[in-house]
This record gives sequence, structure tokens and C-alpha cells, in this order.
Amino acid sequence: METLSIMWLLFWFVIIVSLFIDLIVLNKNQGNITTKSASIMVSLWIATAITFGIVIYVLLGQPKALEFFTGYLVEYSLSIDNMFVFLMIFSFFNIPKQNQPKVLIYGIIGAVVLRFLFVFIGISLINAFSWTIYLFGTILIYTSIKIITQKNKKFDPENNVAYKILKKIMPLDNTNKTKSFLIKKGKILYATPMLAAVIVIEMSDIIFAIDSIPAVLSVSVDPFIVYSSNIFAIIGLRALYFLLFNLAEKFKFLKFAIAIILLFVGFKMILLHFINIPTALSLLIIITILLSSIIASKYSSSPKFD
Repeated sequence: METLSIMWLLFWFVIIVSLFIDLIVLNKNQGNITTKSASIMVSLWIATAITFGIVIYVLLGQPKALEFFTGYLVEYSLSIDNMFVFLMIFSFFNIPKQNQPKVLIYGIIGAVVLRFLFVFIGISLINAFSWTIYLFGTILIYTSIKIITQKNKKFDPENNVAYKILKKIMPLDNTNKTKSFLIKKGKILYATPMLAAVIVIEMSDIIFAIDSIPAVLSVSVDPFIVYSSNIFAIIGLRALYFLLFNLAEKFKFLKFAIAIILLFVGFKMILLHFINIPTALSLLIIITILLSSIIASKYSSSPKFD
């Protein structure tokens, strides 16, 4: 059996086991996860990704391992930003904390499927039409500029297309706090805030993918590296969510760091045929940007970027 085939089998084994542990075994707390417990779980998921990266280094070589770690870091930083959007979605629909893990389960499973489609569509486009790499780079640069210039713009679930369609298809009972997605009153079937939250999160992940997939494609166009780095950034997002639930105010400059990273990888894609930036250097630049934002957030008394 070829080495790459072995890596794919190992990848799916690790992901399936990880998702089972995270979504089934660790879900017994029903949202009552302390900051300490969430920190431990996040550390374990990061350690799992690092271990897998080491296996890539041993079996596929250093270049592929560097691509994996760089892609993982880009995707994970974007995932952190996305968690703040989830916070706003849960707040908007007034989802009780004990019900949030169920919504996150469907959100994560949906993300695994959607990323699979987006990754292979993106790679196919680049292979078929080389000019699409410039399109992806332009999208990233546009997104980074939008993040920087629209400082006070907040995510509004009510303006989400999927949410508007749901309200037109069936009535929504905003007062119900059940864990069910649908309830029946008399002969009328109502959607609950739980269903609305899942739909908005899934739609949001499609929007996130428009940024995240081109970003990782600036690092590699190897389907295995692109998809594995994406999915390792996604598993364990439940733990990350509950960690950030109590630490949101401490990441004052995260959006600025995300914007700079997207700007960097966008220009990297556009200038690919003129300037070859080594993957190791890209990894160092991204780490430096993230660490700078963490240090700036820690020592800043007031946020300068919202």
C-alpha cells in the first residue's frame, strides 16, 4: 500500500475516534465545562494535531509537514475568530448553555462535510484554471480590508439568508427552550431556536470556507494536506468555544491579526509566480503575527480594534 493511502486511512481513523471522543464521550457535561477543563481539552486537541504533523514528517517528509503545520495554524486562527460569531448566534437565539453542545455537534459535523466539498472544488479549479489562484488571492485581500475598515460591524443572524428562508418555510417559536429542533402545537409544526441556530451556523461555515479554503490553498494544493489541516483545526472546536466563552474580552486584537494573516496569504497567492515565499518562512510570519496580537492584547488597557 502506498504511503499516501496509509496516511489517508490513518487520518480518517484519528478523526473518527477524535469526533467520537469529543462529541459523544466529552459531551456528558452538557455545556457545564469549566475554563480549566476546556483549556485541558483544547491542549489535547492541539497536541493531537501536532502528533499527526510529526507522523507526516516521518512518512511524507519535511516539506509536507511544514505545509500541514502552516495550514493548520492559519485554519485554527480563523476558527478562533469564527467562535466569536457562534457566541453571537447563541446570544441572538437565546440558546441556554446546556443546549449549546447539541448545536455545536451538528455544526462541527456539517463543517467536516462542507470542507471536504470546498477543498476539492478549490483544488480542482486551480488545477483546471491556473488564473483562479489570483481570484482566491483577491478574495482574501478584499476580506482582510473589509475586516480592518468595518470595525464596528457585528454579525447579525437576523440578516442571514438561511434564517430568512427558514422563517418563510415554517413558523418559528422563539420562546421555546427545548432541545428539540421541531415542536408541534395542535396541527402546526414549528421550528425552534435550536433549529434556527444550527441552520445559521451551517450557513456561516459556508461563508467562513470562502476565506479559509483559499487561505490554506496559498500554502499547499495537495488535497491531503489541505483537507487534513482543515479538519484538525475543526475537531475540538466545542472545547475551544467553551474556553473562549469566558475569555472573549481578552482577545482584543485577534481580528486585526486575522486581517493581517489574510492579507499576507492573499498577496502570497497573487505573487506566487514572481516571488516564492518558503513555507517555513510563511509559518514563522504567521506565528509572529499571532503572538504579537496576543502580547498586544495582554498589555493593552483598551481595545483599538473591534
